[in-house]
Amino acid sequence: MNAEAASNLLRRPGPPAPVPHVDPPRASDPRFSAVVPHHARLVSLYDQATFSEGPTWWPARDILVWSDIEGRRVLGWHPDGCVRVVIDATPFINGNTVDGDGNLIHCEHGNRRLSRTMPDGRTTPLIDTYAGRRFNAPNDVACAADGALWFSDPAYGLRQPKQGVLDESELGHHSVYRFDPADGSLRRMADLGQPNGLAFSPDGRILYVSDTSRTEGGDGHTIYAYPLRPDGDLGERRVLAQVEPGVPDGLRVDRRGWVWTSSGAGVQVFSAEGHRLGLIPTPQACSNCCFGPDERRLFITAKEHLYAIDLAGG
Repeated sequence: MNAEAASNLLRRPGPPAPVPHVDPPRASDPRFSAVVPHHARLVSLYDQATFSEGPTWWPARDILVWSDIEGRRVLGWHPDGCVRVVIDATPFINGNTVDGDGNLIHCEHGNRRLSRTMPDGRTTPLIDTYAGRRFNAPNDVACAADGALWFSDPAYGLRQPKQGVLDESELGHHSVYRFDPADGSLRRMADLGQPNGLAFSPDGRILYVSDTSRTEGGDGHTIYAYPLRPDGDLGERRVLAQVEPGVPDGLRVDRRGWVWTSSGAGVQVFSAEGHRLGLIPTPQACSNCCFGPDERRLFITAKEHLYAIDLAGG
């Protein structure tokens, strides 16, 4: 191992650690048990972060990346079990996704922008203003089938000095945007109390967005479903679910159209119609989740932890 690789190593290769004293998955619908068996058990892949968020699988490097926001690093878990620093001294990166070209896209609280990291490690800024005014603190991002990047822009990074830089909003609203890297166009698509996690249905016709304004004194603990109209606008939203306890911070949608969301109790799973399917309990309130290759494993971020649970029927 060379000196550079050794300096980035945070966990040596090895098996995951079992998580004691956590309840097994709970099914509210028999379909859930076929995907998350009752005997499936949570395991710990890493437990030395500060505040974990933004997990995504990066095929170009065959690793699971996630953000340690307060530790100001992007970390990478490798299939052999080792954990390395992927990006150090970050500007409080939160959400991550992979674009159509295999690049890693970041939401930067500190610089209040989107940025891009290529598989060879080169980084470039993407966009930081709307109508000539700086964003609040981009939080989460998803790549649509057409290559456009949809992202949420709440105010959390402006109010929490451990996760950003204290400042006033230049915009006066908290919105969801669509940015097209191909032509540089930017559109403000929706306003919410505090927009947070977002993801698309498998056919790309529904955008799910969570409102977590309950954390700021509002009443949002809600996942909304927005239809995408043929003209590119969003149609009238409907409530998919009100999440209890906690808030639906980050979410993902699987190939069945099920919505997997973080909450105060663990990962809750809902059908596309909003029926509660089941719960994967976690020892702490979790912040986000994502799938590994072929949806055979679910990765979960929760405070200092990166957890995983193996799924059936991937």
